[in-house]
Parts: sequence; structure tokens; C-alpha cells
Amino acid sequence: MWSLFKFLFFISKFNKKIKMDNFSVVDLFCGVGGLTHGFVLESFKVVAGIDSDKTCAYAYNKNNLGAVFYHDDLNRISNDDIKRLFLPSSKKILVGCAPCQDFSVYNQNNNQSGKYKLLERFARIIDEIQPEIISMENVPNLLNYEKGTIFQFFLSIIEQNYTVSYSVVNAKDYGIPQRRKRLVLLGCKKDKGTLHLLTPEEFKKSGVMCLNTVREAIGNLEIIGDGEISQNDSLHRARKLSALNKKRIKATNEGGFWRDWPQDLILDCHKKEAGKSFGSVYGRMKWDEESPTMTTYCVGLGNGRFGHPEQDRAISLREAAIFQSFPYNYEFINPNVPFSMMNIARQIGNAVPVNLGRVIAQSIKKHIKSSDYE
Repeated sequence: MWSLFKFLFFISKFNKKIKMDNFSVVDLFCGVGGLTHGFVLESFKVVAGIDSDKTCAYAYNKNNLGAVFYHDDLNRISNDDIKRLFLPSSKKILVGCAPCQDFSVYNQNNNQSGKYKLLERFARIIDEIQPEIISMENVPNLLNYEKGTIFQFFLSIIEQNYTVSYSVVNAKDYGIPQRRKRLVLLGCKKDKGTLHLLTPEEFKKSGVMCLNTVREAIGNLEIIGDGEISQNDSLHRARKLSALNKKRIKATNEGGFWRDWPQDLILDCHKKEAGKSFGSVYGRMKWDEESPTMTTYCVGLGNGRFGHPEQDRAISLREAAIFQSFPYNYEFINPNVPFSMMNIARQIGNAVPVNLGRVIAQSIKKHIKSSDYE
């Protein structure tokens, strides 16, 4: 009897593995692969990532074995070309994060780039290709952008064939040491039930390492000065500060910002009434809290609360990558090509945190294993 039970248990596990092997994943707007890598770490077959930023190719290909970076504009690539990227006869999972700058609260009055049209393009691709499972990650303000009409239009297209769930989550609740609110949407074909995002408690039970504070994330890293590069880690490098900004960071307390400074260090714009509310620039992080949201300028002292809690500098590229939950062995720097520190900062800041990618991947995996996918 016991042998029969073990045999049935083995068959059950084997069938679940077959289910997973029947799927392949394509990542739209993939960047350097934060979302892709979350799926790779959860044993999904990611076959391709597409992005219009060709500088992301090295990091994407280097760190995601089996996935291929395609430099292309989704407004120009055909749906048939995207469909051909999936493995033959596999069931399709299509994921992505359309560029979100237009939907950010910082750009509500500056809708010049038309990037919001990429969200419509994403919906059209889904409608044409009809993948079994979809996921979209973006900024929460998409729900309010133009009174929510852009998001509602997106839903109106995909809800014709998919059961959709979406929610606003904060990365810090999932063991990512960063305050980063994101809108996460999941969908599956209507005959497959409903696909829900894991709760923070469910994810934390999966055994993925969780970090909760700046201290836990970067407290043990080598001390470096502004403009210095660690001899042991080429990504652990900080921008050089001007003499004036060096005085400013030295005058800033842990968790403080420009209001800590003597009058002769304060910028003219902050002395004006309109500038007195700008509390998120030239600030230091707090050791025992999460980091602020990593942005494309996350290694610039004057671009946010990106000052190291203790050392007199802005955070390094390595520290930014850790706050985005990239593994230490994730390679961003091509040793054979000159690179820009700010370009890599932009790549890191634009990425989906890897562990948020794992949350999405685990949610899809749970759904697949509990649903009728042959």
C-alpha cells in the first residue's frame, strides 16, 4: 500500500512537471531582464525578450541562459514575428511592463512621447496572439491616468477573452528592501478560472531570501568613497561629488535632507516657498527602513533620497542593484565595451525587481499546477 502511495505521488509530481514544460515565455519591454530573471529562477522556459534599448542586450543575454534579446520597436515588429518566438507547440505566456514614465505622477502634464500607445499595442498583441496566460506590470497611477481611460481601454480589449485580476502592491511587503508600489495584472483564458497574485505571506513561505531594510541589504558591503570603485566588485562604484555637494552630504543626518544644512549650502530654489516641500532630494536613507523607489537617476545625490545612510556619497550601482533584488552574480558591465555609469543606473532603475518577477512567476506556476492545462 505504501509503495502504491509513493508511486502515485511520483506520477503526480511528474505530471506537474510536464505541465510546466509545456509552456514558454516571451517578455515584452524586457530591459536588462529583471522580470525575465524572476521567471528563469522559477524554472520557466523564457525564450525571448524584446526591447527598443539595445544597450540592454549584454546583461539580458549574459544572465538569462536560453533567452534571446531582440532589439526591436514593438510598434514596428509584427504579431507573427512575436508569435514565432514561442517554442513550437508550447502554450504561451506573454509578460511585460510597457514604459511607465508617461503614467508617472511626475509626468502628468507632459504627455509628449506617446509611449502610452505602447500599452494599447501590448493589448493588441495579446488579442492577436492569444497566449494562455498574460501579465502586465506598471505604475499605480495608470489607474488614474487620464481618469483611468487608458487602463480601461486596455481592459476592454483583453477582457473579451481573459479573466483578469489586478492589484496595487508594494515591493517592500514581498521582502524587497525598497518602497516601490506597482500595479500588477494577471490574466488567463476564461475557461481556466482566475489567476491571482500570491499574497506576501504566501511568497515568503516559498523560501526566497527576503530583505527588509537598507541595513540588511547593504550594511555589509565594502566602504568606498565618492568617485571610488571597489577593487573586488566593479559594480560597487559611486559617482564623484562636487566639492559643494560633498559639504552637503556631510551636513546631512541619517534620514535627513537639505533642511539639515546651514543656509550657505541650501540651493536658491529650496529657499523659495514653492521649493520648501521638496523633501526627497539630497537626502540620506535610513538604515532600518526600506530604500526609496529606485529610479533611472538612482545613483545621483541630487535626484532623490539616494544618499548612503552613513558614508559621504550617493549609493553605488551595486547597492541600487541589490535594492532591485538582482543577484550578486548578475552581470551588467560588458568588459569589452566602454560604458556609461548613468546608463547602467538607468537600466537598473527601469527594471522590474527580480523578486517581484518571482512573485508573478510563482503565482502563474501555482495556477498552472492547479488548473486543467494538458
